[in-house]
Amino acid sequence: MNRNSRTCRDYPINGLYGITPDMTDTAVLMTRTEQALAGGTRLIQYRNKTADAILRRCQADLLAQLCRRYGVPLIVNDDLDLALEIGADGVHVGKHDIGVAAARKQLGAGKIVGASCYNKPELAHTARIQGADYVAFGAFYPTLTKQNTAVATIGMLKEVKSSLVVPVVCIGGINTVNALPLIEAGACAIAVSQALYQARHVRETAEKFSRFFPV
Repeated sequence: MNRNSRTCRDYPINGLYGITPDMTDTAVLMTRTEQALAGGTRLIQYRNKTADAILRRCQADLLAQLCRRYGVPLIVNDDLDLALEIGADGVHVGKHDIGVAAARKQLGAGKIVGASCYNKPELAHTARIQGADYVAFGAFYPTLTKQNTAVATIGMLKEVKSSLVVPVVCIGGINTVNALPLIEAGACAIAVSQALYQARHVRETAEKFSRFFPV
C-alpha cells in the first residue's frame, strides 16, 4: 500500500515519536528532522511555542513535505488551524486547547488526533470515547522542555495499559538511558525532543531509540 492510498490513521502509533524544539533556524530544524527520520523515527510533531505565525507556517509546511517523502505522519501541536492549512496528518491537543471531539469533527476520520492526559487515566478514557487515536502521559522524568509538569509513574502506565484500547505515548525527559523501562511497561511510543534534536549525532541517536522497539 503506498502513501497516497492510505489514510493517516492507517499508520500505527509506535516507536520513536520526535517532537521539534523551539527553533528559529529552519535549515537546522529541517536537517535534524531528516536525520531523525533517516534513523527510524516513526512520527514527528511540530511544536514551536516561541515562533511567530509566519515562521510557524513556513516550518510546518516544510516539515510536512519532508515527512511525506519518508512516509511518516506529521502531527501539529496545539494548532488545529495550522494543521488544516498545511494538510498535516493530524493534531495533538492539551487541556487548554480545542477538545478531542471538536478536533475530530474538523479534521475528519482520516486524520490522527492525539491527546495529552498528563497523569490522569480518566482523561485518557474520555479522550478515547471522543475519538482520540492515541493518548500521551507524562512527564515520567525531569524535563527542560516544559515547566511545572505533572509527574507520571511507571505504575500508572501499567495500570492504564490494562484498560485502554488506544496506543499510549510516554513523554517527559526520556533519553536513551531511561527509555527502555517505559517500553517494557507498555509504552507504544516514546515522545522525545531534547535528547533527540540536541544529540551530537541525531541519526545514530534515533537508531538507538528505535532498536528498543520490537521489529
